Amino acid sequence: MPRLVQKSGYVKGGKAGGYMNYIATRENVEKLDGNGPVTENQRQIIRDLVRDFPDTKDTHEYEDYESAPTFGNASALITMALERNADEVQGREQYLKYMATRPRVERLGEHGLFSSAPSVSLDAALRELKEYDGNVYTFIYSLRREDAERLGYDHAEAWRTLICGKQVELATAMNIAPDKLHWYAAFHDEGHHPHIHMMVWSDDPKQGYLTKDGIEKMRSELTTTIFQDELLNLYQEKDMSYKEVARSAREAMRDLISEMKESICDAPEIEQQLVALSESLASAKGKKQYQYLKKDVKRQVDAIVDALAELPQVAECYEAWNRCKDALESYYHSRERERKPLSQQPEFRPIKNMVVKEADDIRRNVFTFEDERMEDEVPDEENLFRFSRSEQETYYDAKEVLYNDYASREEKAEAVSSLEKLANAGSGDAAYLLGKAWRDGLCAPPWQEEAKKWFLVAARRGNNVAQYAVGKLLLEEGKLQAGVDWLAYAADNGNDFALYRLGRMGLVRDGITNGPERAIEDLTDAAKQGNRYAQYALGKAYLQGFEVGQNMELAEYWLSQAAEQGHEYAQFFLDHMNEPRKPSVTLAVSRLLHYLGGIFESNRPSDATSMPIQIDRKSRREMLEKRIAMGHKPDDHEDQPYNGMSMATPW
Repeated sequence: MPRLVQKSGYVKGGKAGGYMNYIATRENVEKLDGNGPVTENQRQIIRDLVRDFPDTKDTHEYEDYESAPTFGNASALITMALERNADEVQGREQYLKYMATRPRVERLGEHGLFSSAPSVSLDAALRELKEYDGNVYTFIYSLRREDAERLGYDHAEAWRTLICGKQVELATAMNIAPDKLHWYAAFHDEGHHPHIHMMVWSDDPKQGYLTKDGIEKMRSELTTTIFQDELLNLYQEKDMSYKEVARSAREAMRDLISEMKESICDAPEIEQQLVALSESLASAKGKKQYQYLKKDVKRQVDAIVDALAELPQVAECYEAWNRCKDALESYYHSRERERKPLSQQPEFRPIKNMVVKEADDIRRNVFTFEDERMEDEVPDEENLFRFSRSEQETYYDAKEVLYNDYASREEKAEAVSSLEKLANAGSGDAAYLLGKAWRDGLCAPPWQEEAKKWFLVAARRGNNVAQYAVGKLLLEEGKLQAGVDWLAYAADNGNDFALYRLGRMGLVRDGITNGPERAIEDLTDAAKQGNRYAQYALGKAYLQGFEVGQNMELAEYWLSQAAEQGHEYAQFFLDHMNEPRKPSVTLAVSRLLHYLGGIFESNRPSDATSMPIQIDRKSRREMLEKRIAMGHKPDDHEDQPYNGMSMATPW
């Protein structure tokens, strides 16, 4: 991509006065050309220049010299490096005079100086500068010869028009009031890289300072204007490229994320790292959160995150994510995006606190149940057979509409109305489905009070799934005793998930004071009714000896019962029962993998039809500026497409 090279600074006492003699002897000599080898003297001067002025490496001349270290390229590099840093080896007045009168300056009369005024007096400008006691900022803007000629920036008037048109933006970037901005510039028609020198200051010496963002803002303003037509074409080409990369990344990440969120991670090395971290946390004071940990403990956390990143499915998913981010970055910048380790990537920062939590849970011997994806509400719908065939069809049709993501709002409203008629006619199943629809947002945004109303209607008609749902809602509202009472009511009416939840709460003393003995009884009753989650919890408790005596025979029995019903964790423990590994640690690694899958899912590129814009404010602002430069009005809506390029958020 063509680029505009910028150098900025301010005039101060020379740190490189040793170059003055070289300038004096070179200033009036034409540039030396030649394809012969670079001399040792030139090499030494270049080494000194790079040492004293590191940004010499950012120039077009340095690129040419690196690719072909000839006598002529070395001469061009030395000349440009000294010219770029003339403000540091000369005083203010001398630098201004140098800008205006040096060889190859395009003269506008007796000198080459120009400004916003129609004509410029060099003597008057020198007097202004001599009397000014504030900071004076210097800039050099350079193009390759072929770019300058093609785009019409190979003469002074084009640059003057450009700077005059950007005075307000440049003043803002330099924190100067626009009416206080003062500047002079000169165009130097130098060899392969024509450029301008510019000196800028404020009429008010107290105003004006440069920041990194301000410098980049100035370069971006000028680049956008100079290359606006080519940038538009480039963005359209990159738009198509990005869409293909994003589509490929979405497809690859979809399957990998699913694998991460559903698989059990067998990684003994990471387990050992987690155990070591849990031991470190034992002596850690304060909050057990990443930001409050000591540096050595943070390094342990980072190492675990990066070890997770080496797992095949994570590594492949991170590679797909990085490819998409690389493509997006290239849309805005010519520089190559730096790929960071997963532990240093801001988008994945939440995994660090999850690592800390899991390690701390290991330290505290927290019992877990692995039932996050449990489907615990499966109504029998047996009472439907008391209704006519047409009423049954109405129920199933309404249910189908509610679970259809593509159904219209009107269709869902009609389905709710049909269910209300059935519920008011005495159907507990219809009342339960209405409660579920309002709780889970199947018909409209979730509405807990409306959900509870219909759940209670169904529960009072003997629907034990609705009774269980009421208990869960009350627990979520913090009404512990009322919630437990409804769970017990549902359990007495044969709901095994209510029994399981009561046992689960009692085993870890989650608000229930009946003790672990009663919890084991509830879990055993639920397990005997065929509840695989209760079977797994019992087997794991006996395996670990948690709140019961360790009993490998009972552990194997209940884990086998759960495994026969497809419980993957139960099967994993059966396969590894004779290994000296703590189940809690193995499960912690798996949970981290599942959580990481969720982070990837939230950061997966969207199914946008066109090249999107980054969501951070700076990038949105930059793109708006480019759109204005391309002819749009400032108040154009950002999400409207422009020439096929969508302004939608990509992540």
